[in-house]
Amino acid sequence: MDNSKVGIVYDPIYLEHDTGAHCETAQRLVEIMGVLTNKGILNQVTRISPRPASVDELLTIHSKDHVARVERACRGGGAWLDADTIVSPMSYDAGLMAAGGLIEAVDAVMKGDVDNAFALVRPPGHHATRSAAMGFCLFNNVAIATRHAMSKHNLDRVLIADFDVHHGNGTQDAFYEDPHVLYFSTHQYPHYPGTGSVEETGRGAGQGSTVNVPLPGGCGDEEYLRVYSEILVPVAERFQPQLVMVSAGYDVHWADPLASMQLSTTGLAQITTIIKTMAERLCKGRLVFTLEGGYDLAAISQSVRGTIEALMGKTEIDDPLGKATMRWGAPNIESLLQNVKQTHSLA
Repeated sequence: MDNSKVGIVYDPIYLEHDTGAHCETAQRLVEIMGVLTNKGILNQVTRISPRPASVDELLTIHSKDHVARVERACRGGGAWLDADTIVSPMSYDAGLMAAGGLIEAVDAVMKGDVDNAFALVRPPGHHATRSAAMGFCLFNNVAIATRHAMSKHNLDRVLIADFDVHHGNGTQDAFYEDPHVLYFSTHQYPHYPGTGSVEETGRGAGQGSTVNVPLPGGCGDEEYLRVYSEILVPVAERFQPQLVMVSAGYDVHWADPLASMQLSTTGLAQITTIIKTMAERLCKGRLVFTLEGGYDLAAISQSVRGTIEALMGKTEIDDPLGKATMRWGAPNIESLLQNVKQTHSLA
């Protein structure tokens, strides 16, 4: 164990985004914080206090109309913004604190107050586009914090890795023409929201700076570890990021009800270790995670714990849920890996 100093962002306001019986519920964070408390992990991390993001910070990614629409719906008592995305009276305030919490995590890492950080925030963000809330997301936290990192800390190259089971269409859109941000995503495909094919590689000056690995359902630890070792690491080495951001979605766990990937808590910790080791080699360990999806309460809470322990440098992770108990034959991803490597000149 290397005793890396890990920062954690959390605030009770994130529980006030009241979604009722929705699967993206405040109980997700309640369970996570309960496990972190019971395991004594909160005594080993540095707490980072969030602040609300300013409207100007939101506008680096979103339109004025979108921000105003979300605020109006919340101040009006709550509403459904699309078929999947609901807000309550406090959701706008929670959304500002989610984006601002991740900004504070970035600042803490860039200033060297912590080695790396995990923002335990909600609502999540990676589906939110310039003009629309969707997929449970109001504001695109990781995109907003990335823009902040580049402007405040004068960064030229930021890598965003996204292992949520759903493709981060909003994050991809935000940087699709930007050669200074490399967006890398593993996701179940075809699946919501329908984007994220291998052929989506960026546009204009951003050509080649979007790397999608659309995986078939049924992929588990072995397949994911191959992708992160064989695709992400060489792509990152070529890009030479100055900061690594991670959209961490735990709906890839085998117990999650919304998809059909087969990762374990151990596998997710191993992915974290690959990313952490890569960041240490390429950008002085500057690494910031933010919470996205994950809807089985035991799976998300244990897997977040495993991720944080991996960020601390722990290599042996306790996995009370174990491996998938009903895993069918693993899909063959060889041709997909070759296609991605060829598309991005890694072969």
